[in-house]
Amino acid sequence: MRALILLGIVGFVAQLVDGSLGMAYGVTSTTLLLAVGTNPAAASATVHLAEIGTTLASGISHWRFDNIDWKVVAKIGIPGAVGAFAGATFLSGLSTEVAAPIMSIILLTLGAYVLIRFTAFGLPRGNLGKPLRKRFLGPLGLVAGFVDATGGGGWGPVGTPAILASGRIPPRKVIGSIDASEFLVAIAASIGFFFGLGSENIDFAWVAVLLLGGVIAAPIAAWLVRHIPPRILGSAVGGVIILTNVRTLLRSDMVNAPGNVQTATYLAIAVIWAASIAYSLREYRRDRDNESVEAIEGLERGPVVEGAAGSTR
Repeated sequence: MRALILLGIVGFVAQLVDGSLGMAYGVTSTTLLLAVGTNPAAASATVHLAEIGTTLASGISHWRFDNIDWKVVAKIGIPGAVGAFAGATFLSGLSTEVAAPIMSIILLTLGAYVLIRFTAFGLPRGNLGKPLRKRFLGPLGLVAGFVDATGGGGWGPVGTPAILASGRIPPRKVIGSIDASEFLVAIAASIGFFFGLGSENIDFAWVAVLLLGGVIAAPIAAWLVRHIPPRILGSAVGGVIILTNVRTLLRSDMVNAPGNVQTATYLAIAVIWAASIAYSLREYRRDRDNESVEAIEGLERGPVVEGAAGSTR
């Protein structure tokens, strides 16, 4: 019973983070399942089955708060489903040990860009409103879906920073669209796992409690992302991406850093991350105050009346 309660709490926290930042449900949940001895394929299958319900609830919640760009969902979700099915079907015969560090380096670069861009300059507005092309979203979805199925998580860590870095849609819509499209990915991955594993290796009680925790958290997360300022949200997402992928790199065979080096690195990143969020919060408040002053000055000047004195009409 304690294990089920713990899984329910993990499902709640993982979905709260995922729905607010566009990533981490699969990574968090799969990590716990692996820690208790579940084999990778069964752990990923369990998480993806739970995600069918949590992503549906999350998608509905984000839709109600107008956090979704449906064109993005269609362009990235369908290729993502194809990639997820392929990754789930061939997981037992594939190794991601070599690919994981390389992917982490790519994601770490994107995370650093997102953190610096949003912290130093706020929401990128130069491309805001421009469409995201299918030739960009299609391959991105295919890779993200494959990584998600083979790694037990990865749809958000791959998709969210890549779209955020483009600066073409607001962060809340990036997160809402990624969460909504993940429903297709979860269904495709689950079908693939049933083909590859059957159902005997899946504990459906674990699926149920992960699902319950996630469904409870979904509307709360959708509300949070609606009300968190984009600049602060971008800094927060960038920090999550950096911390997650640095952890993967330090523990990989490529680096294999000692425990004390890992701890020191995590602390340094945490300090920089906290300072970045604090700076973004300060700059957001300053910009908001400046906008308020400009609005008050505009009201004091009064409206411009056509045909005022001096008109020749």
